[in-house]
Amino acid sequence: MSTATDSCPAGSAAAAAPLDVLIVGGGVCGTALLFELARYTDLRRVALVERYDRLALVNSRATNNSQTIHCGDIETNYTLEKALRVKRTAEMIVRYAELLDPATRERCVFRTPKMVLGVGPAECAFLRERFARFSPHFPAMELLDKQAIAEWEPSVALVDGSPRPEDLVAIGIRRTYTAVDYEALAASFVDQARAAVEHTDREILLKLGTSVCRITPEGEGYRVSLMPTPGGQGAGLGSPEQACREVWARHVVVNAGAHSLLMAQAMGYGLEYSCLPVAGSFYFTPDLLRGKVYTVQNDKLPFAAIHGDPDVRAPGKTRFGPTALLLPQLERYRPASFWEFLKVLRLDWAVLAVFWQLLRIADIRNYILKNLLFEVPWLRRRLFLADVRKIVPGMKLQDLSFAEGYGGVRPQLIDKRQRRLMLGEASIEAEPGLVFNVTPSPGGTCCLGNAARDLERIVARLGCRFDRERLERELHGDAGDEPGSAGGSGPTAEQVGVAG
Repeated sequence: MSTATDSCPAGSAAAAAPLDVLIVGGGVCGTALLFELARYTDLRRVALVERYDRLALVNSRATNNSQTIHCGDIETNYTLEKALRVKRTAEMIVRYAELLDPATRERCVFRTPKMVLGVGPAECAFLRERFARFSPHFPAMELLDKQAIAEWEPSVALVDGSPRPEDLVAIGIRRTYTAVDYEALAASFVDQARAAVEHTDREILLKLGTSVCRITPEGEGYRVSLMPTPGGQGAGLGSPEQACREVWARHVVVNAGAHSLLMAQAMGYGLEYSCLPVAGSFYFTPDLLRGKVYTVQNDKLPFAAIHGDPDVRAPGKTRFGPTALLLPQLERYRPASFWEFLKVLRLDWAVLAVFWQLLRIADIRNYILKNLLFEVPWLRRRLFLADVRKIVPGMKLQDLSFAEGYGGVRPQLIDKRQRRLMLGEASIEAEPGLVFNVTPSPGGTCCLGNAARDLERIVARLGCRFDRERLERELHGDAGDEPGSAGGSGPTAEQVGVAG
């Protein structure tokens, strides 16, 4: 797998030429758009800039998310209507993976069983009713009793070899693509984009270690001022005489997470939004689970329910989480992003009203307090152990260790006009040809679908050739063909849930 470097030498005539599209942000969403533009259009010059020296180092990094293709089959915060609506979009990741050579595919997507576990009479009744409604549309679903759960996941249903006493029911999918290394997926998008323009007069320009300091409308496009990120590579997409600082692009798409909102608001757009960053932390145990095990979502909590997953980057370990911590930073482990957070918080009475609405609900208030305690070093393992025993009842304290350096920050938006927390993404179309996308968890699941939406806008505005039939064939397939699964129920995209 190639590493991202300059595709065009600084100072060359080609580097100074106008761009058709400039993508800001080298995570899985930005690179997905790069891939689709390269493979399915005839645009001649497309560039991507990323402020870090490597791709996918923020929320797409393998350690900073739950490594999941989120699906409406086991995420219980989905209604049937929503699960069916997003199913086609989420399947695009699996269909894309089927285009890759086997070695690359095995680095990007992973097959495991998965289930959502109900514990106690109320949750068991809920899952039985849900199975009756969902299974006609997700034919790979199986309703599992305690014995079947023990066969799939012994650590879940058994304690010291004996069945656990609680009522148990699960909805399971026996084997499908469920896990993703989004960092590896982003790198594959770049490789495939480059392969699409090889032996043509088209160009893909990739610039790392480069930050955007200003976007200015100019003519039928935008003048974008670039600067080397401190500690970055130090070269840009312009000429030496310009200190490599400026490019002109006909269309600009910003896919930079919470920084998309920061950049939009600096230009006077998206002022109706505030940002509530939510950090997720994880815990490691020995290899206790064979696949993903989710729990029933509390519908009063706008946060992801705890789950356990075999970690794709840590063989022999199972990762449990996430916790959910309201963190005043746009990036985890980068304290300087506190000042950026203050800019996008835009604290006023509307934001305070949303905070009050959240805190007045006892379940949310108690959840926030407990998750604060999850960050206290001596206490956190003991508190988390009580929660994780819902999944693995026989887990012992010595099995559990805090996953240092794991967990990212999700930019949950507040709609100040409607005074509510938004449980999905936002796309701010500031001007024709200038879009700012803010994609909280699970933006990775929706990366190719969101890219296709932006591609449609670009095609309509720039009038380029678009091989729609090829995109439909390769990334959507036949309506009845379920990709990457043994008997159906391909992945579906999740639009709700934070911190993981």
